[in-house]
Amino acid sequence: MTAYHPTPTEALSAAALDISTRVAASGSPRHDAASLPQRRRVSSEALLGNEREVEIEHSGQLYRLRLTSLGKLILTK
Repeated sequence: MTAYHPTPTEALSAAALDISTRVAASGSPRHDAASLPQRRRVSSEALLGNEREVEIEHSGQLYRLRLTSLGKLILTK
C-alpha cells in the first residue's frame, strides 16, 4: 500500500480552506473588499512629477523617495 502525499499546492489549498472554515465557524466578522474602509491612494507620478527623487519630511526626519532605473521605488532615511 502506497501512502498519499499531497503536492505543495494541494497542501496550501487545504490549509487555506481549513483556516477560512475555522474563521467562519468562530463567529469572527469576515471582511470583504466592500466592507473595508477606503484608503487614500496617491500615484507615484503625483509624488515625483518629472523628477526621479523627492524629499519627504516626517516627524522632523528627512526621507528620500527615489525611482530606480528598473522602475522600483526606494524610501531611505
